[in-house]
Order: sequence, then C-alpha cells, then structure tokens
Amino acid sequence: MPLALNLIYASLLILFSPVILFRMVRSGKYRDGLWEKFWGAAPHRIGDRPCLWFHAVSVGEVLLLRPLVREMARRRPNWDVVISTTTPTGLAVARRTFPELITFYAPFDFSWATRRAMGRIRPTVLALVELELWPNLIRVAKRSGAKVAIINARLSVRSHRGYRRLRRPLGPTLHLIDMVAAQDEDYARRFIDLGVPFERVSVTGSVKFDGLESDRNNAQTRELRSELGLSHADLVFVAGSTMEGEEAAALAAYRAARRDHPRLRLILVPRHVERFEAVAQWLEAEGETVLRRSRCDSHKSLAGHRSDPIILVDTIGELGAVWGLADVAFVGGSLAPGRGGQNMMEPAAYGAAVMFGPHTSNFRETVDQLLSRNAARRVDGAHDLVLRLQEDLDDPENAAARGEAGRKFVLAQHGASGRTLHELDRLVESSFAQKTA
Repeated sequence: MPLALNLIYASLLILFSPVILFRMVRSGKYRDGLWEKFWGAAPHRIGDRPCLWFHAVSVGEVLLLRPLVREMARRRPNWDVVISTTTPTGLAVARRTFPELITFYAPFDFSWATRRAMGRIRPTVLALVELELWPNLIRVAKRSGAKVAIINARLSVRSHRGYRRLRRPLGPTLHLIDMVAAQDEDYARRFIDLGVPFERVSVTGSVKFDGLESDRNNAQTRELRSELGLSHADLVFVAGSTMEGEEAAALAAYRAARRDHPRLRLILVPRHVERFEAVAQWLEAEGETVLRRSRCDSHKSLAGHRSDPIILVDTIGELGAVWGLADVAFVGGSLAPGRGGQNMMEPAAYGAAVMFGPHTSNFRETVDQLLSRNAARRVDGAHDLVLRLQEDLDDPENAAARGEAGRKFVLAQHGASGRTLHELDRLVESSFAQKTA
C-alpha cells in the first residue's frame, strides 16, 4: 500500500506540476517549507516524555487548539505537546500563538517523509484536527506504537459523499483510527457509515466554541480600537474573511448606509494574504482613503481628512479580535458558490448582528442553528447586503436582539475542550494499560 500511494502522489504531483510551478514563480506559493514537507524534516524532539502531536491544517485549526493546549498543560504538565501545520500562514500563527511549543510543517504523505517525521517526534498520540485522513501518516503512527485520533471531527454531506466512493481503499486506514471525537451527531453517524467502528466514535461538541472570545473589552480588541482610531460613538461594520467580489459588495453597502449613518465605519479583512495589496490598490482606485492595519500608526496622519478611511486589516491572526469591534458583521466566502463560507461563530460570540451569504455548505449545521434562533440573517446577494445593513442600522434594537441570541447560543455550547481531552485521556490510559499488561 505505501508503494502504491507513493506512486499515486507522485503521479498527481507530475500532473499538476505546471500549475504548481506557475504559482510558485508568480506568487511564491508552495515554496515555503517545501523541503521540510517532502523530506519529513521535523525537529528532533528531545527527551522521552509522553507526547501529544496535534496536526492542524491552517490558521483556523491552529487557533482552535488554544483551549485544548491550555487544558492539556493543566491536566498533563509532564507531557510534551507539538503542533504541525500545512500552510505558511498556519505555521506563522502557530509560532506566534504557541511560542513555547515545537511547531513545524507536517510531512507530505509519502512513506519516507512520514517515517522520518514520526521517528523525530515519537508521539504517544497523533491527534488530527477536524478531518485529515492521510493513510501513510496514520499507518506509520500506528506502527510506531502511537494512538491516532481525529478531534473536533467534522464531515460535511459533500465530503461524506466523496469519501463514501473511496470507502473500499480507505477502509484499512479508517480501521486504524482509535478515536473520533465528533462535533455533533450527524458527523458521528457519517464517520460510522464510512467504516469507523461505532464504539470508537463519540460526540464531544465543537472546540471552536471554547476558543471563542465573547468579551468586547478584551485587551486585544481594546488595543485595536485605539490603534485604528475608532471611538465608541462609531458604528462599525466588519466584513471579514472576504474573497474576491465581496469587498465590492461590502463597500457598496457601506456607502449606501453611510448617507443616513455618518458615524458608520467599514473594516475589511480579506481571507487570503496574497490579496491584501490588490484590495488596498482597488480601494484607492475607488477613491477611498485606506488605513492599513500593518501601518496603523498612520491613522493620526489621516486625522482631519475629508472622510474617514476604510480600514484594511492586512495582518494574520487578528480577525478574532476585530470581530469584537463589530456592531454589524458580514462573514465572507459566502456570496459566491464553491467556497462554502467561513466561521460565523466568532462574531456571534461577541453579540454582533451577523450576516452571511447563501453559500455556507461548510457550516450547514451552524447556519441552521443560528437561523432557527433568529441569531443571524442570510443575505441573497450583494444588493440584499445593502438592504439588510441599512435595516440593521435603522433598527438597532432588533439587530442587538439578534446579536444577543447568537451570543447566548455560543456560550451555551462551551465545554467541548474538556470532553475532547477526556476522550484523549481514555485513549492514553488504554495505551498505557496495554503496554503494562
């Protein structure tokens, strides 16, 4: 099986190499960490203490580990915790968020890379965040004596349909998984349907709820308000995790609403780093004054300008605190099909009046829960965003009630971190029991 997988991966690399090389030359994408990933050049972990290896794909998964890492340090202070990630932005955020931990690029799923990385880290438990079914990595982990878990596990209808077609070749990998801690009952049923033994699947809730900040007066949000030149009298409209076309929709809504609400401010947070510069240039071409977060000390030089600047957050890892500034929040990746939406629970936790577009397949259950509680609203497109923003600003009491319903829902979901670590504890204890038997 490892040889067959190596051949499949190599064939895919050759097939897509023109696209990969083009992106590497044009934007530098895929360059960073290429050698470490291909060769499995993880750091050498020193010592023989038990070790929990979390693998998180990118920024979102890295940030949701915060409550788990804190609780792990409290429960098992004699354990090492290491974190791997796939993307450069994910690794940058991991190193900034967890400076005391070993953080590194996860290996590509070639047999030699996974063997080398596993030999250097020597984990007791490999915990894959949300859904990362890499057959060679899982097989090598099991051969090394580690337990394998999927935590905060989610499996959308579309992903389930795709994996179901591969159920036969994936079967051996699924049977190697020792524990699945699913976010909800639907996800749990889908994992069982794929072939994970039902006794290894439990429902622990979403760790994302535990990692959500709900206090608008937190230090990072307070600092942002000051550095961005916002007053408490301003009304703030945040459009976060936006993708191409969504900044234009947010700007149109802002311009229309500002006629009746001159204290309205707009904060844009593009989803991808490589678009920061293009969005800044587009805003300036639209005749807007732009205050970039990366140069936020310049807001004083903009004081007295004929209009308030559009704030562009062109930094990584600050969106969670930026949502705390929002009176009204639009969550991007949702106006156009094929993107599936972004996490709308972060602004909901602060009690913002949350809006998102019609394309939120990645968060189907979350959207249903919010909409059923009148804790968010769905907009049909760019024009509808203009109308709904105006409505929320014209009727602040109704908008605030919707925001408070979202906040109460989020707070009621807390506790998933503890339940997840309880399942990991059971896994570790069963491993120790087998070794001493």
